[in-house]
Amino acid sequence: MSVQSSIEEKLVQAFAPERLMVINESQQHAGHHPDITGAGETHMRVRIVSEKFAGMPRLARHRAITELLKPELDAGLHALAIEPAAPGEAVRW
Repeated sequence: MSVQSSIEEKLVQAFAPERLMVINESQQHAGHHPDITGAGETHMRVRIVSEKFAGMPRLARHRAITELLKPELDAGLHALAIEPAAPGEAVRW
């Protein structure tokens, strides 16, 4: 299973999102580090809207997602951009 698919599956199970986009941005970071060629799944962006984030501070939302995705981060996911929101909150995407 790809890193992107694993992330999507875990987020759906944990947060039952109304909207979810997991975007592989690895190609945009080629050459930023000698081991990062842009060919793999090293940089991901998560855009998620979930009722479970209602009333939760932004930092707590980020921590909940990074804790859930710790195995992917430990296995080589180099960067994870997180854009969480509760339903009705303004998003830039």
